[in-house]
Amino acid sequence: MNNTLIKGLQLLEHLARSETALGVTELAVALDLGKSNVHRLLQALVELGYIQKNEIRGTYQATLKLWELGTALEARLTIKSAAREAMELLLQNTRETVHLSVLDGNEVVYIHKLDSPEPVRAYSEIGGRAPAHCVATGKAILAWQKESYLHDLSQRLVQHTDKTITKPAEFLSELERIRANGFAVNRGEWRETVWGVASPILSSEGTVLAAVGVSGPSVRIKQPIIKRLAVEVQAAAQAISTRLARG
Repeated sequence: MNNTLIKGLQLLEHLARSETALGVTELAVALDLGKSNVHRLLQALVELGYIQKNEIRGTYQATLKLWELGTALEARLTIKSAAREAMELLLQNTRETVHLSVLDGNEVVYIHKLDSPEPVRAYSEIGGRAPAHCVATGKAILAWQKESYLHDLSQRLVQHTDKTITKPAEFLSELERIRANGFAVNRGEWRETVWGVASPILSSEGTVLAAVGVSGPSVRIKQPIIKRLAVEVQAAAQAISTRLARG
């Protein structure tokens, strides 16, 4: 195991639990480390934004970044718990793989999934990532992001298949359609033979928290059944949103 990483995490934990800012000497004594070693670790943590330095007193304290990460994790766990029943029903009604995704940067992270019972199905894994602009759950979340963010993203869309939308104007128009329809469709834009349909999960304030959707091989998910699948994923998203609002 990486000793530097261990020492850095121990240092961060010590500062996070301390009610007061601490100096290099205090930290060195508390953690049984050399002062030069503590100083190097502190500099790295300051650069990463986990610690801030009081230049006048020469002391250090933890920032709110750890709290932000913890809050994000708690929200994901809450969504996962609230989504379980609706996802199981969605699987039962569609027999396609069901995904629950959140946005992380320009990617979606699959925080939960239920596999299709069919022998041929869409492959993915919990914790896996995909470019948000290429998959249904990603587009369902992106459609409600800030205009400035979307404009910036539209200028650097990466193509993954012949179906990937990379032209800025076309991409923004696609998101406009998603907002109007309430659901997003992936027509082989990430993996050529995989299609998907997804809908956003909203907080009680109307903020998009995540998205739920189904995906499967293009031989089964075709244009004629998109509307039927859309009804199912929208119902699932609404059920999850309602469950979250109830607490």
